[in-house]
Parts: sequence; structure tokens; C-alpha cells
Amino acid sequence: MVDLKSQYLKIKEQIDQGITEVIDSTRFIKGPVVKKFEESLATYLGVKHVIACANGTDALQIALMALDLQPGDEVIVPSFTYVATAEVIALLKLKPVMVDVDPHTFNVTADIIEKSLTPNTKAMVPVHLFGQNADMEEIMNLAKAKNIAVIEDNAQSIGSEYTFKDGSKKKSGGIADIGTTSFFPSKNLGCYGDGGAIFTNSDDLAHKIRIIANHGQSKQYYHTVIGVNSRLDAIQAAVLNVKLEKLDDYCSARQTLASNYDHAFANIDELVTPIRQGNSTHVFHQYTMLVKNGKRDALRQYLKDHEIPSMIYYPVPLYEQEAFAEFYNGTPLEVTESLCKEVLSLPMHTEMDAGTRDYIIEKVQQFFT
Repeated sequence: MVDLKSQYLKIKEQIDQGITEVIDSTRFIKGPVVKKFEESLATYLGVKHVIACANGTDALQIALMALDLQPGDEVIVPSFTYVATAEVIALLKLKPVMVDVDPHTFNVTADIIEKSLTPNTKAMVPVHLFGQNADMEEIMNLAKAKNIAVIEDNAQSIGSEYTFKDGSKKKSGGIADIGTTSFFPSKNLGCYGDGGAIFTNSDDLAHKIRIIANHGQSKQYYHTVIGVNSRLDAIQAAVLNVKLEKLDDYCSARQTLASNYDHAFANIDELVTPIRQGNSTHVFHQYTMLVKNGKRDALRQYLKDHEIPSMIYYPVPLYEQEAFAEFYNGTPLEVTESLCKEVLSLPMHTEMDAGTRDYIIEKVQQFFT
């Protein structure tokens, strides 16, 4: 699904130099390399504060902790997403309220969220799934009207851009009260291990987040709140410093490959290629199609028989997972259930050569002829 080796070889000299400098310095935790990455990412995203942490799941958990929510408070989250978005809500003894998504963009909308609001709703976590922003202007307007905090799960869409109705633009992750992301190796901006970050324009929230992520310390050995230990190590920051400079190029390469796929599959009635919203760029962390008429699993097997990987993101709605049974009221969410039966993601990465691309396209076309 990705080719990290080829990507590494193109930037090997810079990566190796950065890693060597960290090892030579023996500044493995925090230090100037991590600070440089936080400042560079803040500039790229157009936000005041970036706090790096150990992984994207920690980023979500710390963001929620910074909001001072109380056990039982409700947090709205899409039912069609990776488990991390919801598991941190339950872990903190909050109540994940799983809602349906738009059938075209696969993202939550303000209209969908509004139907599930109660007096106990204290936060919402829109996920920018597969590389495209949720409709954040409407979501933020709703949140402001109802005094609800918003955390953007930006793990799949870093580098994308949202356009507001007045023509102004903001980078994904820099729109809500808090944004979070993951630097898992396969992400558009991925490191060579685990890593994550939290973004905000609020000085107060940034102060809280830094304290929480560092054992609740306001200064060394003085602990003002119960916190966690979540840090991005300097070697991962060195990798990310190199790759951040190339992020826009990586996103552009993904967009070009997605357009190639779109063109090749345009006349296949049983495939629905990814929709692009007019108010958001799409950076294609995944290229996810809908395969109609019950043919998804057969197509996946056909591709496997021809040594082409594919993935189903995601095969089971969150509310049907055993871990979330206590939060499910028994009402099926029709769009989510349909998507779980029809989505299929093709290989999508920055280093795909024309021969590999054409082979994948040819086999998908052959299946439907």
C-alpha cells in the first residue's frame, strides 16, 4: 500500500545526517531538534502553538484532557473512522456518541452532528477522513452557537487546505479549538516510528497541553495536574524536519496519482471514485472507492490474486465493535453500514512508478470487463 523504502532512498543523505546529528548530540528527548520541528510545523499550519507528543492517539487523549471534561460528558465522533478517535473518549470515562457520516465525503457534517446534540454534549471530534476536510465552517458555527469544544482529528489530512465562504483559507488541523495528528510512518507526513502532535491558537490551552503531556509538571518536580508522559523523541523530529519540507510535494504526487485513477475508472459504473469537496483540497492519505453491487470482496480477491494489495478502511462500524457495546443504543447508521460493505482503498503513495500504476489500473479494469 505504501513504499517507504523508495521514499527514504530519495532523501537518505538528509535523513541520515539528521539522525547522526541527534546521536552525536545525545539530546534524545526534547531539545533543539524537537523545538525546531514544532516551530516549523506551526509556521506551516499557520497556528500559534504545536506541541509534539508520542503518537496520534496520545494527541487525541491529551487534547480531551485539556478541556477539563467530566466523567459522563458526551463527545460526538463519527462512527466511520479508526478506533483511536473514539477509544480515548471512553478511556477518559467520557461517553462517545457515534454519529453517521455524509455518503459522498465520508465525513461528519454540522447537520448530522446537530441531530445528536444533548445538554450533555461537551465536545465533538470531526475526522478529516482519507485526506479531505470535514465542512469545518458549518461545524464551528454550530459549536460556537452551542458552546461546544471542537477537536480536529487531522491524522489523515495534514497538508490539505480548507476554504471559507469569504475566500479565506486555513490548513487542516488549524481551524478548531485544538487539532491533532499522527506521524505514523504511512501518513503523508510520517516519521520512522511513532509520533504525534497537538495544535492550537489558544495560549491557555497550549499551556495546559504542555503540562499534561509532561507528567502534569508546571516546572520540574512540581506537578499541578495528573498528566501523562508523551514525548516525540529527537530522532523522529529529525526525520520529520526533513520530510516537512517535502510535504506539499508529497501531497501533489498523491493528487496526481488519484487523478490518474479517476480518469481510468470514470466509465466503470460499479465504481464510485472519491468525491472532492469544493471547499477543501484532498491530499489522498487513502484513495478509497465504493464498489457497488456486492462486488467489493471479489475485486479485492482478484487484486490479491494478481499481487496487488488493497485495504478496507473500515470493515466494521465503531458501534458494532465489542469494546463499544455499552455505548450502542441499537439504532443502525445506514450510511456507515453501507460504506463498511463497499469501501476499498488502492495503493496510494508518493513513489509509485508509471508501470506499477498502469498495472493496478489494468487489473481493476479487467475485473469489470
